[in-house]
Amino acid sequence: MSKGVPGGASADPLRGAALYAENCASCHGAKLEGQPDWQTPDADGVLPAPPHDRTGHTWHHGDGLLFDYTKLGGEEMLKRMGVSGVKSGMPGFADSLTDQDIRDILAFIKNSWPERERAIQRQRTEAEHQAGN
Repeated sequence: MSKGVPGGASADPLRGAALYAENCASCHGAKLEGQPDWQTPDADGVLPAPPHDRTGHTWHHGDGLLFDYTKLGGEEMLKRMGVSGVKSGMPGFADSLTDQDIRDILAFIKNSWPERERAIQRQRTEAEHQAGN
């Protein structure tokens, strides 16, 4: 996993908004609202795209996991985490987005959260760093 990559350089949430619109909004929604029934797998067993606003679970994860999940994709991350039985529709963006692009998109998403969710997410990021991830 990427150690400290997300916070390693300054991120530009305004640039991230444009990149989000181009690369993420088609699945996660223009307003970060996610797909309907995002917690219920579809007929193929794939979970729909979750919201990235405060109603979803994105803010429950540290920067390292969010960065790697975006870069590598859901299937690869679930495999690396030892999670089985869950299918992910999240593609990896390593071939189409730079590390800076990903940092900027995550900054845009994080800027949408209320302070309470941001504070919890910062704690999760710090815990990742302390664990060496």
